[in-house]
Formats: sequence, structure tokens, C-alpha cells
Amino acid sequence: MKAIAQDRYGDSGVLELRDLARPAPGPGEVLVRVHAAGVDPGVWHLTTGQPYLLRLLGFGLRAPKNPVRGLDFAGTVEETGDGVTKFRPGDAVFGECAGSFAEYAVAKADRVAVKPARLSFEQAAGVAISGCTALQGLRDAGRVRPGQPVLVVGAAGGVGSFAVQLAKAFGAEVTAVCSTGKTDLVRTLGVDHVVDYTREDFTERQYDVVLDTASMRGLGQLRRALTPGGTLVLVGGENGGRWLGGVQRVAGAALLNPFVGHRLKGLVSAVRGADLEVLREMLEAGQVTPLLDRTYPLADAVAAIDHVHKGHSAGKVVLTL
Repeated sequence: MKAIAQDRYGDSGVLELRDLARPAPGPGEVLVRVHAAGVDPGVWHLTTGQPYLLRLLGFGLRAPKNPVRGLDFAGTVEETGDGVTKFRPGDAVFGECAGSFAEYAVAKADRVAVKPARLSFEQAAGVAISGCTALQGLRDAGRVRPGQPVLVVGAAGGVGSFAVQLAKAFGAEVTAVCSTGKTDLVRTLGVDHVVDYTREDFTERQYDVVLDTASMRGLGQLRRALTPGGTLVLVGGENGGRWLGGVQRVAGAALLNPFVGHRLKGLVSAVRGADLEVLREMLEAGQVTPLLDRTYPLADAVAAIDHVHKGHSAGKVVLTL
């Protein structure tokens, strides 16, 4: 099978299109024929091995343990492993696995869900990681309730574009923060207000929940945007250096949290089958629609990863197979 793989850490230039053996599903797993694969910022981190904390967490100290890149996917079930009863060969599915930039990938059955019929494979391929992150950030960490003013920083990104739609579905009054060139696009997502951060200071108004996906401001600045007792949810971070990435921002929030009147939450999200089902129902009902930036063929994976890493995308970038 064709796959995008690497033998060593480095920039996107270490990735190659190779012929590899087709994997086989083990117990509790499914083999998926991949039709489309989402390009998440995490792919760049796994390619470069940065922040170095990733290597210590078991992804490989000197080289990646799994040479095939890719996380999100959408495709059809080719084969099921022992103990899998929820899926059958031919089922159209979406989810998350290790190694989705390939014609075939093995995924744990509890990280897979039936693809919403109203979505194309390209749309569904970008849902799992960004959708689950947005859902857990708002529902679990943010505890968003109807009528609350909610601010989403980085609303044009993969997580942000899901977050503003989910917050609206939860009944919140949603303000979206993005750059000048993306304001019109973000308005199409049904938000109540749009703030161009290059022209306005979004901390001048206060919100019950602030979901920050863009690492644009420090904790002190972000707290100015919170109502008394409001909640700040920090999602990831791309400006934290080679060793810790955005972890120190989350750690700083955890240390400060007991001493302030606000709730400061650092989100560590995970793709879970139950949350994929929640998203599937909302996607099927039209409450949420993936924002697709552009697609690339598998052979152009390097260009796709670079496009996302440089911050050029609005919504999700997807590889097609």
C-alpha cells in the first residue's frame, strides 16, 4: 500500500511516499480503507518530534515508533478484528488512529464511529480530533450553558471552527476572534459577533467562558476577558518552545487557579467513541458542519502539513486517497 512515512525526526522534508505492507487488525481493532485523512497540527509535532516531551511520552526517543504519519481519517471498514461487533466490512466510518496517511490503517474500534450520511469522506476526515477537542473544551472544561456569553479565540482554525458551532448549538451567545482575512468566512458559521484581533482588543468585553485555541495572549490578558467567576479553557499551544510546547501555559494556569476567582482549565483532550457519537448526531442533524479549507492528494502531504503549520488554513485541511 502507499503511505507517507519517515525514519527519523525532522521537518516535513523527512516524509516520503512509500510502498509498505498492509497492516492487519488485532483484537478490538478495525482495518479501514482510507478515503481521506485530516491534517492536524499534531502531525507536524510527531514529524519533528517537538516538543521533546512527546518523545518522553512514548512516541520514540530517537525516531518515531510508528513511521506512518496521520491521525484523523474517514473511509470504509475492510476487515474487523476479534471481538468487534459494532462494525462490518463495507461500513463507512470516521475516527482517529496512528498512521492514517496511508491507503489502509488500523484503528481501535472505540475510536471509530459511523460516518454521517450527509458528510463526504473529505468532510468527515477532519472531525475526530478537532471536534472532540472543541466538544470537551466547551462541555466538560467550560461547562457552557444556554444564554452564556462565550468567546472563542482562533475561531477560523480546526478546533475553533467546531467550537463556535458547538457553542451556538449549546445555546450560548458566541463571539469569534480571528484575523482580518477570515472574518467573512467565520460569520458564515452562525456566530453572533466577530472580532478582528488585528483591529480590536477582544479583552475589552467580558465573557463567562473563554476558549483560547491560538495562544495569542498571556494568562493575565485572557483573564481580563472573563466575568467574575468565569472560566478560561486553554487548548494546546504552538509558541512554547522545543522542550515543552504549550505545556508550560497549561501548568501555569493550574498553579494559578487556586488563588484566583476564575476557573483556569488546561485541556488535555482525547478521541473517545462516546464523543464521536455525540458529534455524529449533531453533524447528521446539521447543527455542526466541518469547515473544509482545501484538499491535497496523498503525494502532496508535505505541502499540506506545511500549509497547516504556517497558520494559513481556515478550517480543516484534508488529504485524499
